[in-house]
Amino acid sequence: MPEAMSTAVLRQEGKYLTFSLAGEEYGIGILKVKEIIGMMPITMVPQTPHYVKGVINLRGKVIPVVDLRLKFGLPPMEYTERTCIIVVEITGTTQKVLMGIVVDTVSEVLNIKAQEIEETPNFGGDLQTEYILGMAKVEGGV
Repeated sequence: MPEAMSTAVLRQEGKYLTFSLAGEEYGIGILKVKEIIGMMPITMVPQTPHYVKGVINLRGKVIPVVDLRLKFGLPPMEYTERTCIIVVEITGTTQKVLMGIVVDTVSEVLNIKAQEIEETPNFGGDLQTEYILGMAKVEGGV
């Protein structure tokens, strides 16, 4: 393994659930994923950011739902039968929290090795990259 590779990137090796947004593939660590559900009624919550679609009731638990297209500054899209919500567990400031993220489609689970992961390049400009922890080279693509 290259010596220059940061420990943050080394920790990213593992299984990832991949999903699509606007034709691009993204991945999230499989251990953060609790379940994948189809679109369901979302109750809007006033005075929330535009990317927060609202909340859902999932077996008695109220879960906030974020549309990743809007969060990443991508154009909105009509939801289809392939649009789904990935329920993830994130670590908040004091506890773990469940949150739903709306994605265009779920693709597959990939086992990504450390040597396939590179640090996020500097894109410059106003592009938000704080949510991109690394880029993986998979089957000739990135």
